[in-house]
Amino acid sequence: MSSIIDVTLPHTSYNIVISPNTLEDVGNHLTSLQLGKKILVISNPEVFNHYGETVINSLNKAGFKVFYHLIPAGETYKTLESISQVYDVALKHRLERSSTLLALGGGVIGDMTGFAAATWLRGINFVQVPTSLLAMVDASMGGKTGVNHPQGKNLIGAFYQPRLVFIDPMVLKTLPIREFRAGMAEVIKYGVIWDQDLFQQLEAEKKLDSLENIDLEVMDKIITKSCQAKVDVVSQDEKEAGIRAILNYGHTIGHALESLTGYSQINHGEAVAIGMAVAGKIAVKLGMWQEGKTERQDNLIKKAALPSTFDNKLKSPEILDSLQLDKKVKAGKVRFILPTDIGQVEIRESISSEVITTVLEEIKIK
Repeated sequence: MSSIIDVTLPHTSYNIVISPNTLEDVGNHLTSLQLGKKILVISNPEVFNHYGETVINSLNKAGFKVFYHLIPAGETYKTLESISQVYDVALKHRLERSSTLLALGGGVIGDMTGFAAATWLRGINFVQVPTSLLAMVDASMGGKTGVNHPQGKNLIGAFYQPRLVFIDPMVLKTLPIREFRAGMAEVIKYGVIWDQDLFQQLEAEKKLDSLENIDLEVMDKIITKSCQAKVDVVSQDEKEAGIRAILNYGHTIGHALESLTGYSQINHGEAVAIGMAVAGKIAVKLGMWQEGKTERQDNLIKKAALPSTFDNKLKSPEILDSLQLDKKVKAGKVRFILPTDIGQVEIRESISSEVITTVLEEIKIK
C-alpha cells in the first residue's frame, strides 16, 4: 500500500512517495512533474547492477530520453572531482535547464547528484530514488546536498530541494546488512529527537539489525514515521536557522569520527550511533536527562547491532580539534544536540571540553 507525504516549503513543495514493489512505475510518477525530456541517471555500479535497467526502462516507457553515469561507491568518492565528471557527462548530452538529474543510490549518490543539479546551469530538476535505508529516511529529503573536503564532511554544498522522492522499500532486500544497520541509526535518532511513538515501536521489536528480522509492514511504518519526522522539522526550518539543527543529533561527534578515520573505517550510521551514545552521556552529566533513558537509547543501538564505543587509537584531543572544523560551529562554539526526554532535545552551546573529554574517555574501547 502506497503512502504520500507532502513537503511544503516557502518556495517549493514536493511529494515523498513510499510504495513497495513499484520501482518499475517511477517513470509514471515523473510524467506529472512537467519535466524536460532528458534525464541523466547517476548511480554506483552495485546499485545500478540491481536496479538500473528497471529504472531506465520505466523512464523510457514514460517518454524520457535517458542517459546514465556511474560513480564508484563510498564516501571517498564524494568529492569535487566526481562532481566535475557529472558536469562533463551533462555537457556531453547537452542537458538543459528543463532536464533532470535522477539519483539512484544511497546518501552519497543523492548528496552528489543534488549538488550537481543545484550548480549545473545554476539549477536543474532533481529527483531522488533512494536505495539505502539511510537515504530513504534521511539523506534523500530536506534539500541538503554536497561533497566532502579532506578536512571535513559536507563542507562544500548547497540547499537544493528535489522535485520528487520515490521510495520502494523492497529494494532494501539487496542492501548489505552493514548499510541497513547504518540507516537504522537515523531511525533511532528520530525516535529520540521527535517521535516518542516511533521510539516505543522500535523498543517493541526484538531485533533491528536486518530486514529479515523486521516484519515488512512494520518496516514500511518505520520508514514513513521517520520521513514524516524529518518533514515536520524541515518544514519549520528549511535552511537550519533554528530547530532543524536537532536533526544533527549524534552527528557532531559522528562527523568528527568519520573525518578522523578517512571516511573508510566506520560508516555514517555507525559514527552517528557512537555520537548518540556520547550525547546521551553528556546530557546525563549535565543533569538534562536520566541514566535510564540513556540506557533505553543505547539498548536500541545495541539491538540494531551498531557500535556505541570507538577505538582507543583515536585520541580525545584530536576529536576536540576536529569538532572545531564542523560546519555547525557558530562563533567558535560547538553546538551539541542533547536529549531531555524521549522525543525531545535541546540545542546547547559551550559544552566544556572537560565534559566532552570525560565522556569520550568513558566510552572508548579499553
